[in-house]
Amino acid sequence: MSDIIWPDGYVPGFTDNYCSNEVIVEGLSAADIWPLLNTPSLWPTYYENSANPRFYDEKGPMLERNVRFYFETFGFPVESECLEHVAPVKGQSARLAWHGWSGEGDSRLDVHHAWLIEDLSGNRVRILTQETQNGIPAKALATTKPNPMINGHQEWLDGLVEAARKAK
Repeated sequence: MSDIIWPDGYVPGFTDNYCSNEVIVEGLSAADIWPLLNTPSLWPTYYENSANPRFYDEKGPMLERNVRFYFETFGFPVESECLEHVAPVKGQSARLAWHGWSGEGDSRLDVHHAWLIEDLSGNRVRILTQETQNGIPAKALATTKPNPMINGHQEWLDGLVEAARKAK
């Protein structure tokens, strides 16, 4: 199975916080998942921890490499730039990743949020989402029990799968 590609400064184990969530489900494909994940305006329809997505520079409604966008999650307003954008193609994993940031000074949080979606044998799809974070808020999140990032991203995955099943 494929792995996330990490930029310098965001490799797990060398950041202030890291979370990883994954599901493998039958009856869906990367092509079923991609439109729901690649369109931020749809996120709040299946993931209640996402709000007010919008694009800059007259871009959107779908993500693409180097596009800037904004959304709110975990109580943070997040400015973002899409760094990796590989749509699903037969025999190749789909990839989506963005750098997000919020706050200034001691309250600044920088994240790299990555998604990998790949078709598996037996009519299954694997959806992996991982995020690394840097900054004082990330250090606080890393020690919070239960971990809000793990729980929140699991809700995102579960909602994504349910929305894809409904759309199919």
